[in-house]
Amino acid sequence: MKKRSIIIFPKLNNIEKIEDIRRKYDPLYNCIKPHITLVFPFESNIKTKEIKKHMKKVLSDIDKFKLKLKGITGSFDNYLFLNIKEGNDNIIKIHDKLYTGILKKHLYKKITYFPHLTVGKFEDLNSFQKAFMEVKNMDDVFEAVIEKIYVEIIDENENSNIECSISI
Repeated sequence: MKKRSIIIFPKLNNIEKIEDIRRKYDPLYNCIKPHITLVFPFESNIKTKEIKKHMKKVLSDIDKFKLKLKGITGSFDNYLFLNIKEGNDNIIKIHDKLYTGILKKHLYKKITYFPHLTVGKFEDLNSFQKAFMEVKNMDDVFEAVIEKIYVEIIDENENSNIECSISI
């Protein structure tokens, strides 16, 4: 069984600001580059060519699109999110299309999908609140054009290894 997820790696302008925050607050900083998750981690024996075929089929009508991120907010479970201000609808559409067919059974229905780029995760509320106070006023705008979607394999140390990708 392979543990996988499907993600976007946006090639953002001024990404070093995001990396500075992630280096400080994201425990997965050394495991994976800044990303937006489309399909959350799941375990399966699906063959690479089958996932790629599924992605190409269900995303055949999706074209590259502009992404704009701005503003950091917190979540109830002690995460810091960089919010998507443009491109959100496209990401939700891709998410919904991917969770059909061979991936349908992996859809996690307990929470509503909320596209974002994680920049921090904390074990306790105190650490989270302290970090949030440091970053809440950051108003930089980050932009990219999304042209590729990636499937990653997540190893036992939470490191991301790209399995395949498709262009949109």
